Amino acid sequence: MTLTLSKKHSFDIVFDSQQVFRLILEAMSNPTRTVSIKEYAGKLYGEQDVFLAVAMTLLDNETSFSTCGSHSLSDEIASLTLAKNGKVGVADFVFVCDPIDIKSVIEEAKCGTLADPHKSAAVIIRNDSEPDCRMNFSGPGIDGHITVGVSGLVKEAITVRDAQCYEYPQGIDLIFISSEGEFFAIPRLIRAEVT
Repeated sequence: MTLTLSKKHSFDIVFDSQQVFRLILEAMSNPTRTVSIKEYAGKLYGEQDVFLAVAMTLLDNETSFSTCGSHSLSDEIASLTLAKNGKVGVADFVFVCDPIDIKSVIEEAKCGTLADPHKSAAVIIRNDSEPDCRMNFSGPGIDGHITVGVSGLVKEAITVRDAQCYEYPQGIDLIFISSEGEFFAIPRLIRAEVT
């Protein structure tokens, strides 16, 4: 008698992670530029496949994460990455499924220290809303400034982040990702204003 094992995910932890990492790096290096990780997220199953693709690329057993109370996502990330699940205030990566949580998450997320600003959190936010306002962005990775259409959720997240008045170069990185795998980033040193 032979047993046939079926794989739940076909995401290749080496090759697919490298491709997703390159796309994340492109988005972080070019703030507001949208990239798509749909091809790779599609190799993962479940409602949170885009979050899982990011988690499998960025997390390992030496990082920590929070899913803001989404137990099924938390269990899946922990089993796939061996990362430590923790509270928002100590997590290296925070996954926000529900926009209702955005204000409290950003206020609580760790912002690094003056000596180690890179020890801040990356907040990855599900954003399926259509653009309904415009914002100007400037800072590292942007030549001069750029005006981009953003959703109300993006505007709210940036407004809450800027209200924290982090001391330079502290702050948090904001990453917005749609359920279709469209991905863009607003790193911590990017300045934004509503037009």
